[in-house]
Amino acid sequence: MTYHPDRNPNNPDAEEKFKEITEAYAILADGEKRSLYDRFGHAGVSGSTGGPAGFDPAIFQDFGDIFGDIFGFGDMFGQSSRRRSRAQRGADLREDLHLEFDEAVFGIEKQVNVRRHETCDACRGTGAAPGKAPVTCRSCNGRGQVRYQQGFFSIARTCPTCQGAGSVITDPCPKCKGEGRLLRERVVEAKVPAGVEDGTRIRFTGLGEAGAFGGPAGDLYVVLHVKEHAFFEREGNDLHCVVPISFPQAALGIEITVPTLEGEHKLKIPEGTQSGTSFRIRNKGVPVLNGRGKGDLFVEVRIQTPGKLGKRQRELLVELGELSPVENKPQRRSLLGRVKDMFG
Repeated sequence: MTYHPDRNPNNPDAEEKFKEITEAYAILADGEKRSLYDRFGHAGVSGSTGGPAGFDPAIFQDFGDIFGDIFGFGDMFGQSSRRRSRAQRGADLREDLHLEFDEAVFGIEKQVNVRRHETCDACRGTGAAPGKAPVTCRSCNGRGQVRYQQGFFSIARTCPTCQGAGSVITDPCPKCKGEGRLLRERVVEAKVPAGVEDGTRIRFTGLGEAGAFGGPAGDLYVVLHVKEHAFFEREGNDLHCVVPISFPQAALGIEITVPTLEGEHKLKIPEGTQSGTSFRIRNKGVPVLNGRGKGDLFVEVRIQTPGKLGKRQRELLVELGELSPVENKPQRRSLLGRVKDMFG
């Protein structure tokens, strides 16, 4: 393309270079000529390809194929005779949908307001006035391309009149002004499956922009934004929460009522439970998206130290402290303990 005559008008050096390139292709593309060149060099093929310096215009058709396949320049060499279709696929659309935590867990149907182009009902997407139709382009006679001749080069280019469609609209539809589409606002029922997470993108095929001139519609992508829960934290399909208990409850053991997304659950805390202990309640988490089963609920208990003590409470704690002495000597923390502290 650097030495193409169209890019180098009145440049004999570029024309000669381009002839050398096409001659090289003629030799490489022909097994017999390539063999002669390998054996005798340029003398073995001079004159065999025809034309000056072995240049043969007949091989230019194949040369154009190479450029068309590799670089997409087929139109320039007249290789592409197909006209472009006026119909085009509609654009994809994105809408954001905000959900409560429970709505994302259990699924819900929501209405989404969508502003999109839809096929004109008056012309049915053709862009032509009712009773009319696009007519054959006179510039290209319906081929979608116009051909220019320059020496032995035949160059085809997209028709500037019809933009490659092969037809033009002479009587545009008065409702859509020849566009074939109208901008409208619609309410789309979006079904959100159970178990979605924040940032999940749901695709609704064919609910995007209508295609131009009868082309297929694009898709609608609904991006979900899930609000945080008051005390549950989600990790995949599992839920986590923290429940405070008193020191006597941890020491003596107790049965507490734990809230879940499906109601209350009785959880037994054994005696001697340490602060930070986590209890697992199976199948009380989030449903698996488009699957079966649920995650689990993990309840971490933390011993709550009272900030203020009454007189009697203080007396009892002093007495308990005397009955349960603890040596306050430094101890080496375990690796697990240090890691837990690092991550909170």
